[in-house]
Amino acid sequence: MKTEKMKVLLYLKKSSLDKLGKAPIMGRITIERSIAQFSCKLSCNPDLWNSRESRMDGKSREAVEVNGRLENLLLSIQSAYQSLIAKGQPFDATDVKEQFQGCVQARCMLIERLDMLIKEKESHIGIDIKEESMSAYYSTRKRLQEFIQKKCHVSDLAFSQLTESFIYELQTFCLGELGHQQSTFFRVAADLKTGCRLAYREGLADTLLFDKVHIERGDKKTPKALDQEALDKLKAICFDELEEEMETARDVFLFACYTGAAYCDLMELSKKHLVRDDNGSLWLKFNRQKTGVLCRIKLLPEAVRLIEKMHSDEREALLPFIKYPTYQSCLKALRLRAGISFPFTSHTARHTFATLITLEQGVPIETVSKMLGHTNVSMTERYAKVTPQKLFEEFNRFLSFTEDLRLTI
Repeated sequence: MKTEKMKVLLYLKKSSLDKLGKAPIMGRITIERSIAQFSCKLSCNPDLWNSRESRMDGKSREAVEVNGRLENLLLSIQSAYQSLIAKGQPFDATDVKEQFQGCVQARCMLIERLDMLIKEKESHIGIDIKEESMSAYYSTRKRLQEFIQKKCHVSDLAFSQLTESFIYELQTFCLGELGHQQSTFFRVAADLKTGCRLAYREGLADTLLFDKVHIERGDKKTPKALDQEALDKLKAICFDELEEEMETARDVFLFACYTGAAYCDLMELSKKHLVRDDNGSLWLKFNRQKTGVLCRIKLLPEAVRLIEKMHSDEREALLPFIKYPTYQSCLKALRLRAGISFPFTSHTARHTFATLITLEQGVPIETVSKMLGHTNVSMTERYAKVTPQKLFEEFNRFLSFTEDLRLTI
């Protein structure tokens, strides 16, 4: 069989600019008189495209990334061409296109691409991502793989095997069999769509999967705070010598209840964050990691007692370190031991501080907002709900103000 030479041309489709003014990069395979066109699933600013070299000009991060993917694409086309030659059967440009696109799509699977995304996110821990934030990605991966194994009896699926019904069947699985809330599934769907969007950009999928699928965010549960009875139950728990970790988790949680500090801030506090005012009162002063807002919290006697209890000359940190998953697990165990009826997490402590410790004691919501490190009071209103006790107290105060008033007509 006569072997025809293959030519591959990369060019811009300038008639289809996107919102950013970028043109899609297209490809054309030519073998003798047969021609097959394809999309590279990449785009480029027309001013930066070098038509002679079929590459982006410059050494920017975008240029290096795009050029690298184009190089991989050309290698895949060449590999497909050589594979067809080895078969010894006649073929044309369309056969090469179908061969290389099939190879590219089969090269990377859904879970495999999600693992790549997770690995990339892990490399940003401590830069713009906190380690605790990774748990949501791990959870998404676990649920996706559970669903794929149950539905298809395999550990992974190629992007070419995914259909639009996949995400709806996944929703039924998460909400029905796993019993998750809609807000939980929303995060799973968001991560799935991110993985598919990246696969499309990289040429791993022919279509932009689930792009038009709208997933309801779902109503988040109204945050709960511990009441005084529940807080007293936690304080009354006694521990033996082998339960040091459990006791530490309880004390860290109580300290958060009396200061309103989030877990990530608690673990970063050091002794330099403690300051005394002119009256000798002890204050906690730090910048909140999430918002960068300065928090100033006057320490209540209970908070001071907990600091003294957990104090250690061997460390600079104000509190003993406890890993977040361990902390959350201990809180579940503490709830059962204390006999508290509703589940609570590390964030419940902030709500308890806002409601039970401050608002119910007459602290103005504007002051509570400053202590919590919120950027506006509207956020604090979600934390600090008006409890029946607070409502009764305010109404009684109103009655005391009006009891001497007389109506004159």
